[in-house]
Amino acid sequence: MAAVEDTMWWYRALHFGALDRLEKAALPARAAVLDAGCGTGGFLARLAAARPDLDLHGLEYNAEAAQVAAAKSPARIATGTINALPYDTGRFDAIVSHDVLCHGGVDEAAALAELRRCLKPGGSLFLSLPAYRWMASAHDRHVNNVHRYDAGEVRAMLAAAGVAVRQAGYWNAFLFPLMLAHRLTAGRHQDSSDVKAFPAWQDRLFFGVTEAERKLARMGLTLPFGGSVWVWAVKES
Repeated sequence: MAAVEDTMWWYRALHFGALDRLEKAALPARAAVLDAGCGTGGFLARLAAARPDLDLHGLEYNAEAAQVAAAKSPARIATGTINALPYDTGRFDAIVSHDVLCHGGVDEAAALAELRRCLKPGGSLFLSLPAYRWMASAHDRHVNNVHRYDAGEVRAMLAAAGVAVRQAGYWNAFLFPLMLAHRLTAGRHQDSSDVKAFPAWQDRLFFGVTEAERKLARMGLTLPFGGSVWVWAVKES
């Protein structure tokens, strides 16, 4: 992750799409934002470049990854688990979490309760999660994903956790047929994850496709399927 997240098309698409969705929260200067499960800090670095006025924090379970994140971004990085966040109640104006609830070792109910607890009233929660159980492949095993979701399931999960879903949908729709073909054939037996450097031409092509989808999404045009689910929810009280 540390080696490729700044350049690989998928991470760039994830991060730029997440920045677009975070705009929905209309965060003021000095708003406190947590990346829960920040990995090696790639998204925090992009967010710091886009919004240097925010008070940024990251939480990461893996101590080595947390050290990399601390060096890569100006955010304050803590080591800990999303099942028991080491922050005061009502600490954050917004929390983002990318592909974390799906991991083995995460207690979904406990983690969502903790995310809600740490949001201020009116605070926003932004999640991105891998889509569709039937899309599980060797990649999921290599990155310790034990759950995949559809948008309806995520909506119900968040409603049960006491946060109000404002919007939900899918991203990486244009490349989904190619992803599907790979995951259901060779991808079921590959000996490594899909997190790797791609040939330069292929990386440019895939990122260009995701950028076209992103531009349409900014205009309000989306497709009802994709490789990942995203959701924006709000703690109303």
